Amino acid sequence: MKNHMKSISVIAIILALWFLFSSLNIWSAYVLPSPYKVFDTFIKMCKSGEIFTHIWDSLLRVIIGFSIAFVLAFSLGVLSSIKPNSAPYYNHIVEFIRNVPPLSLIPLLILWFGIGETSKIIVIVLTSFFPMFLNTKKGLVSCDIKLLEVGDSFGFSTSRKFFHIMLPNAIPDILVGMRTGLGYSWRSIIGAEMIAASSGLGYFILDAQQMARSDKVIVGIIVIGTVGYCCDKLFSYGIKKISHGGVGDSWS
Repeated sequence: MKNHMKSISVIAIILALWFLFSSLNIWSAYVLPSPYKVFDTFIKMCKSGEIFTHIWDSLLRVIIGFSIAFVLAFSLGVLSSIKPNSAPYYNHIVEFIRNVPPLSLIPLLILWFGIGETSKIIVIVLTSFFPMFLNTKKGLVSCDIKLLEVGDSFGFSTSRKFFHIMLPNAIPDILVGMRTGLGYSWRSIIGAEMIAASSGLGYFILDAQQMARSDKVIVGIIVIGTVGYCCDKLFSYGIKKISHGGVGDSWS
């Protein structure tokens, strides 16, 4: 309760300062609209359904891109842990791509795939792949040797050791990677939508800026932060439940 009160107090102070500065006209309403104006704009957009359309478009892109990235990251993470000798075939390519900012590829992706969904999905995949891959690899490789020796003593096959020992041990790290990757997905899709999109929260913010609607820009920023915060909290809750709820029991 004390932590919640501290959080609420900080938010209340920010809102009070915002209201004070807008009331004193330190900045014009064009630069800093009042909290009432922003809230009124948000309510109107909720009633018209406009904001929910943009949220859904961005969320759908994030879900698709994040899911593809997870499948690729998990598969390569499993391969790198089970077959470490295969690393020379892909390690240098992976490290090269990891150091290339995905947003820098947008002009090339637009040339190849146009401004449709494909280019934005690829940006999300490239952004969220690496934290999930690295955490999956870390979780699988860091499995306790003694646990694997126990599996050998019971005559476990390689696949059985993987599903009953290595994977349950790696799940907390995998979830941490997914949580990080999801945050990266939201950051990248907003940037991609600002450059090449006709819908979504990134497009909505850029369009509001071009129309000199700073109230809509602030609404978009608050909505992005709120949606991202809720997604992060869901993953955080899942990590806590699995970390304290007997991961091994679910695979036994």
